[in-house]
Amino acid sequence: MWHGEFRDPRLVDVYDAECPWGWDDDFFMAVLAERSAHRVIDLGCGTGRLAIAMAEAGHEVTAIDPAPAALAAARRKPGSERVQWVHGSVEQLPVRSYDAAFMTSHVAQSFVDDEEWDAVLRGLRRALIPEGRLVFDSRDPADEPWELWNPEDSWRTVVLDGGAAVEAWSEAEETAPNTVHVTQRYRFDDGRDLANSATLRFRTEPELRDSLREAGFRVDRIYGGWGREPVGLSGDGEFIVIAVATPRLMS
Repeated sequence: MWHGEFRDPRLVDVYDAECPWGWDDDFFMAVLAERSAHRVIDLGCGTGRLAIAMAEAGHEVTAIDPAPAALAAARRKPGSERVQWVHGSVEQLPVRSYDAAFMTSHVAQSFVDDEEWDAVLRGLRRALIPEGRLVFDSRDPADEPWELWNPEDSWRTVVLDGGAAVEAWSEAEETAPNTVHVTQRYRFDDGRDLANSATLRFRTEPELRDSLREAGFRVDRIYGGWGREPVGLSGDGEFIVIAVATPRLMS
């Protein structure tokens, strides 16, 4: 879990400025429209960009996040009144009450321990109806995205709503195979420096498939890019997973 990005209001503003609507959002909305899914979970909703869009499209959305500053920002956005915002985690969801669940913006990478990841998957499986869909993204470790998370390659200027500029850069260290500790650093125009860190786990495709099967899902599709390209061929360096809850409810 990021320690500061969704907890400090100033870093929440930076996140929103850096992460406008993108191709990934278009992809998730298109997948949502493929099948009837009235009741939807957005786990790790952040500041609510996608949750609000799904609600505006007519879905009944429950958006969950453990970060109060992120949820406060989400609730201030136009259309937020259509979403049920939950401060907490997957354990708070009722059993067999949702048609689809989404984990976007690489939320899956924040569950480092296999036990924690398994608990999240099983919690989502319990919350979904049989044949309900789970959709999420995770970066392909073969692409080694963390190689570019260094001060030189990641240096950027973020312009906030209102015009203030923030200098930002990343630092990363691989602490175990496919496990990376990342620190995001921000220098505000008033001279204040803030930092934000997290440890991320990049699971391989076999690891994702095995964990989903053990939690009671079958994998429908895994894409490698936002244009639905096969894994390894798009240049996006993604695993975009669509899985289906099996009829048997796992304990």
